[in-house]
Amino acid sequence: MSTSRIAHACVPGTFDPVTYGHLDVIRRSCRLFDRVTVAVAASYGKNGTGPAFSLDERVDMIRGAIAESDIPSDVEVVGFEGLLVDLCHQIGAGAVVKGLRAATDFEYELQQADLNNLMAPDIESVYVMGSREYGYISSSIVRELAALGRDVSFLVPSSIDKRLKDRFGRS
Repeated sequence: MSTSRIAHACVPGTFDPVTYGHLDVIRRSCRLFDRVTVAVAASYGKNGTGPAFSLDERVDMIRGAIAESDIPSDVEVVGFEGLLVDLCHQIGAGAVVKGLRAATDFEYELQQADLNNLMAPDIESVYVMGSREYGYISSSIVRELAALGRDVSFLVPSSIDKRLKDRFGRS
């Protein structure tokens, strides 16, 4: 059993779109690890329809959101298809960091962690509890509110709010 410190962590997600909750998990990961890579999953079949934004758009949106935040600019953002554990091995990440908002998140994430551990026991699963001010935020809620013409500027950075306005026709 290795006792070496893990220096590089991966923060995966679909980020469709990135929210203040996602940025909180990324920011907190930067406090825990020397190097952080945000991994944007293609997730073509998510929710039966696929994401609202393309993989390239979501990668660009994360980079923009990081640029306008207090997150260190050396955080790498990559898009990927396939298995997360394969990406972690490819980029040399020894941990996956996920945020948990509620018990329902835990049940899903536990299943994913167990499967990842079977496929790649060398990669640790690390969880941070969602900050209470962001616990109710999800990308699907943001998309739904934006599509209904509601203001989502309190849920997402200004660059993401602009993208949502462009996509859903809000003024």
